[in-house]
Amino acid sequence: MASMSGLLLATTEAVHAVPAGVTALFAILLVAMIAALALEETIHAKKSAIVGVFAGACLVLATVLDLLPFGDVTLPGGHTVKMPVYIPAIDWGVITIILGASLFVEVTSRSGVFTWMAITLTKKSGGDPWKLLLSYGILTVVFSAMLNNVTAMIIIGSLTGVSLTKLQRTDLLLGFLVVEGLLTNVGGLLTLISSVPNIIVGGIAGIGFVQFFLVAVPYVVFATAATLLMGRWRFGIRGLSDEQEKLAAASMVSAFDENESVPSSRFFWFSIAVLVLFVACLAGQSLLPAGLDKLGMGFVALTFAGIVLMAYKHEVDKFYEAVDWDLLAFFAGLFVVINTMEHAQVLAMIGQGIKLVIGLGPNLGAGLLLVASAIASSVTDNIPLAAMLAKILENDPANYAAMAPYWWSVIFGANLGGNITPIGSASTVVAMTIIHKHKLPLTFVGFVKIAALFALVQIIIAVVYVVILSLSGILVV
Repeated sequence: MASMSGLLLATTEAVHAVPAGVTALFAILLVAMIAALALEETIHAKKSAIVGVFAGACLVLATVLDLLPFGDVTLPGGHTVKMPVYIPAIDWGVITIILGASLFVEVTSRSGVFTWMAITLTKKSGGDPWKLLLSYGILTVVFSAMLNNVTAMIIIGSLTGVSLTKLQRTDLLLGFLVVEGLLTNVGGLLTLISSVPNIIVGGIAGIGFVQFFLVAVPYVVFATAATLLMGRWRFGIRGLSDEQEKLAAASMVSAFDENESVPSSRFFWFSIAVLVLFVACLAGQSLLPAGLDKLGMGFVALTFAGIVLMAYKHEVDKFYEAVDWDLLAFFAGLFVVINTMEHAQVLAMIGQGIKLVIGLGPNLGAGLLLVASAIASSVTDNIPLAAMLAKILENDPANYAAMAPYWWSVIFGANLGGNITPIGSASTVVAMTIIHKHKLPLTFVGFVKIAALFALVQIIIAVVYVVILSLSGILVV
């Protein structure tokens, strides 16, 4: 934890004087990229191509203006390696989690385990769409808290597609996937290790695991309930009220055979065992033996992908073809863009602007800080943003204990801001990818129009919650 915090703080401190005009120019580039992504359908270009063009432009411009730290990279232990400047700019932890989890899900799905889980859940719901949404919503929050947002969305998205296809209710698939995507960021608030911003801010502020959970759990419960009820209203996901409908649905699901897609009992139970172990290792990654815990969740995901691939060792190329390389390329390009924005001090500019809010007091100031950090994290990576804001709060001369509402405002804002736009968090990007994979009509702008109201309600609840806890004196660090 200490080494991670130190690295992040070093990153935020490694800035040099940049003319205001240069910072403004890069800010304009960031806005232009977001606009291009919003017009993805209109300009007929894949998101990876759009971000790739802006990444290239940002790198060239940053090089000409001497903003990037060229030279050898010194690794822990003093070993130096030659590396292109854009390679360390990419968050390879996220890339490897997506790659490993995608391959793992793709291979284990051959065993029928996900179909079995989906049909079992569907039968438990009695074919009632509302009960099914409740089940998947709660499962999404739990998975996001235990694993990570990306893996949770990949697994839950796969299960949802199977369930609604079996129920012949694919008309509800868009609503289910959008609600699940939004709930991943709510679930990411549940524990100290559920998301990287939690780890960054919690580590610097000195918030303990149990303390974090006790403060976060009431909000997560309220926000989850509100999101599910709004999803029911917005997408017309109604329960079965008519007795005839209930009997017809019960008759339909009773005919479902959860074992119909299990080609091999031996491989099925092997997949169950590996899936349980996979979840356990991701959830307890920080508790792995000394040394192994430093390899990260991406290593865990790739290791388990390699294990299950051995079951199809003669046809692994088929699974490689199924990987969404466009999604991986998009993230790589996005990380490069955000890194150049950091060196151009665009993030510092955002951070300094937010710092002015702190002077408005622990109630109004904390509420505005939460909203501001949410808006900022909706258009940029919340990891460097959280690190920047945490550094600002740490250096504030005010009484350290009195800063508790601000710390929690950054935590809530950095996580919930990912629900405002489809590029606000990795999980919403994955959700959009699954939506497009099912050929469902939802554009960048369409997502914002739908998600904005959900995000607004979640953020309002968070603001009220933080202010109430601040006034009651419960928030401490």
